[in-house]
Amino acid sequence: MNRVAMLAIGHGSVDVYQGAVPALVPFLVMERGYGYVAASGVVLAATSLSSVVQPVFGVLTDRWRMPWLIPVSMTTAGLGVALSGVSGSYVLTWLAVALSGLGVAAYHPEAARLARIASEGSHVRMSWFSLGGTLGFASAPVIVTPLLSLGGLGASPLLVVPALAGALLTLTVIRAVAGREAAVRAASPVSGRDDWASFARLTLVIVFRSVVYVGLSAFIAVYLGGGAAGAVALFTLFAGGALGTVLGGRLAARRGRVRTMRLAYAASVPALAGIVLVPGHAAYVFVAATAIFLYAPFSLHVTLGQDYLPRRVGTAGGVTLGLAVSAGGLTSPLIGALAEGTSLRLALSALVVFPALAWLLSGTLREPAPSLVAETS
Repeated sequence: MNRVAMLAIGHGSVDVYQGAVPALVPFLVMERGYGYVAASGVVLAATSLSSVVQPVFGVLTDRWRMPWLIPVSMTTAGLGVALSGVSGSYVLTWLAVALSGLGVAAYHPEAARLARIASEGSHVRMSWFSLGGTLGFASAPVIVTPLLSLGGLGASPLLVVPALAGALLTLTVIRAVAGREAAVRAASPVSGRDDWASFARLTLVIVFRSVVYVGLSAFIAVYLGGGAAGAVALFTLFAGGALGTVLGGRLAARRGRVRTMRLAYAASVPALAGIVLVPGHAAYVFVAATAIFLYAPFSLHVTLGQDYLPRRVGTAGGVTLGLAVSAGGLTSPLIGALAEGTSLRLALSALVVFPALAWLLSGTLREPAPSLVAETS
């Protein structure tokens, strides 16, 4: 198994804990009687802490090389979720989930930097690393729900297993990748200036994309009928995202990252409109298309950010994988309020504005020079 594939599996074993926390909520409600405010507070403990702290870890990894942080953070992410069901105390549960969010935050900047080295600048290989995280997030309900349905919250300590397995697997490649990084730096020291203006515009593009995807994730199941129909809608959304991640890397290798990003966001506008305009089962086709187009630029955001900030690739990874992505979650209550005040259809229709804004703003970006090695397919 090549190094990028192993790092991708490790990525999945961390991001499963981002999806695990929402999957815990029904069991916290049933077994402990948590209300909506208490349950949302638990989810907020993971998402908010992770998104805010992740850029901090990016700054730290820019200053000091810390490959040891990867297995430590993976274990921490798993341990937090594992402990969340052990105590009946709300405070301890909140702290355990926050600990998991801290582990997720610590993982991504350093892992993205090493994945960039291991991929040797290939967009396709970097998309496989991103795909690992997408699949990990999507698989969380499949892992958490059956386990806790059988054993209740008392079975939560078993949820540490993916983290331990991923950490052990990743340990086998960290030394080799870190050694390659040292060789690359010795042969060709980092050159070029940090383009903060372009990076800021890219960050805003990612925020716009995040608003759409988080909004769809939260409400598409209800919009398409809930129950089995809603489950199919979510599966379609996640599966389309996985396909789009791989497709984006391949298109970028041929057409360039910025051009691929522009095309994807332009195509996502009519695809998203189709969800609310086309009735019946045909809407699922537009759900899949929207997910593909929204995820096609996903891995490209990371490498573009790293090339816009060649001297601060950790910071770039922390923002593009953390803060900007999670920022969309802050708008979910606004979308919900609009749905309650008008209709869910109108609220989802309003989301069409954001991929259009992402397309317009991406038109101001230019393809940066790769900061590591020559791009390969």
